[in-house]
Amino acid sequence: MNAVKRFGAATLLSLPLLAQATDIDKAAAIETQTVKAAAASQQRIDVSDEQAQSTKAEIEKLEREIENLTLYRNHLKSLVENQEQEQASLNQQLEEIALTRQGVVPLMYRMIDDLDVWVSQDLPIKSAQRQNRVDGLKTLMTRADVADAEKFRRILETYQIELDYGAKLGIYQETLPLDGVERDVDILHLGRLSLVARSLNGDAFWFYDQSTTKWLPVDKRAYEAIQQAFDVANKKQPPTLMALPLSISMVKGAAQ
Repeated sequence: MNAVKRFGAATLLSLPLLAQATDIDKAAAIETQTVKAAAASQQRIDVSDEQAQSTKAEIEKLEREIENLTLYRNHLKSLVENQEQEQASLNQQLEEIALTRQGVVPLMYRMIDDLDVWVSQDLPIKSAQRQNRVDGLKTLMTRADVADAEKFRRILETYQIELDYGAKLGIYQETLPLDGVERDVDILHLGRLSLVARSLNGDAFWFYDQSTTKWLPVDKRAYEAIQQAFDVANKKQPPTLMALPLSISMVKGAAQ
């Protein structure tokens, strides 16, 4: 009986202990769940933070791209504006060139006509060569494959050549009708003042008389002085004072 009582008392005493153990287990389970939940929550927080950082980086990247695109757009806009200005300037220049060309082309034709008259009325210094040069300019003006600038340059070049004839002592050979006979002669010109022909053997001289447009014989007394001028032109002797018949009408009588 006593034993039964003791067992019963022990059972009664163990009930609070069992209840306490159950509460501890529950608390432990709750704690474990709480820790797990906290870990999961922290993981979600970490993932969310990484996503936020990634999103932030992406946003910053997009902002930089937008900034670069904005700068590039402004750059293109400036280029387009500049190209429009250049196009307007080119259009204006083309209009001015067209107007200038309308004035330059007639001017070139007049210059060639003046050259033609000049050569035909001038002393016959290399007349065939000079006339061919003028005729070449006339042909040049009709060529569409040659720029107007090149045509104008060639005309000015011809003018310079013509000017040089009037400032130089020159000598060349040509065939002329002299005294009714075709003769090969040496021709000397002192600018546009004197034009003299000499037979190849040096035994006769003629001078061109502009007033009659004829070659006239030179008095034999002037042969030595004229020969000296030929020697100077051929660089056989140094430059010196030369006595030459002038190819102008007022000295026709004096030269003979």
